[in-house]
Amino acid sequence: AMDAAGISAQILSPNPLTYLHFIEPANAVAYCQRHNDELAEIVATYPDRFGGFAALPMQDPSSAAVELRRAIGELGLLGGYVSTDPGRPLDDSTLDEVYAMCVQLDAPLLLHPQPSGLDGPLRDPRMRRFDLDLVIEFSYEELIAVATVIFGGVLQRHPALDLCISHAGGSTPMHLAKLEKLAERRPSSPDWLREPGTFRRELAKLWFDLHVTGDDERRFAVSQLGTDRLVFGTNFAGWDGGVAESAGDLTEVLNANAATLFRLGERAPGLIT
Repeated sequence: AMDAAGISAQILSPNPLTYLHFIEPANAVAYCQRHNDELAEIVATYPDRFGGFAALPMQDPSSAAVELRRAIGELGLLGGYVSTDPGRPLDDSTLDEVYAMCVQLDAPLLLHPQPSGLDGPLRDPRMRRFDLDLVIEFSYEELIAVATVIFGGVLQRHPALDLCISHAGGSTPMHLAKLEKLAERRPSSPDWLREPGTFRRELAKLWFDLHVTGDDERRFAVSQLGTDRLVFGTNFAGWDGGVAESAGDLTEVLNANAATLFRLGERAPGLIT
């Protein structure tokens, strides 16, 4: 299937249905260890075609940092992959231990929404009608993640941290100008963020994958986010797979960006993630 899609290699990520960030911490640790061990076995079976991202028990940040170190140092995985809602705001100081470990290991952290109500609270029952959570709730969660990281100063505290948010940041491209004005004008905005241009500089530190559906949407996302920190993404073999499995004229730049974000080195030539 990858050959047919023109994808020479891809990096496998945890399933959003099984982030399990709200279960008892000891069970989460055991699950993530088992998940990452088995993922590493798959990657080792096809090392020229696959890389892998680690599941992390984010309800226990200290254990998440330890598991990230193990997954990268012992298993050869490339970074962590967690929910946009790990049970606490992304700017919560308790998560600084995880972010600091990413920086120490020189590894990226990727964020993707999970449907609510699986192992944690249901955010909005309306989202369950017509599977709207897979579009509306995900898009909302990604916007919240971008805003929380920027307004909460995560990249001020960890300037070398590489965070990548799925689906071009969800609703983010549609609201950039209003978020910028919010940063500059509202009293709830931190003082350091009110200087004109600061919000955009913080945004430029974030990475995004370009898994959006439709050529017009893709062009709009690129027009708002630029291409310097975009990588290719696809829900490969998923319900919306096959709709965005071509990078078109962005192939070269997205490959180069992936090589940078994922520290691929010699594995980089021809790679699309």
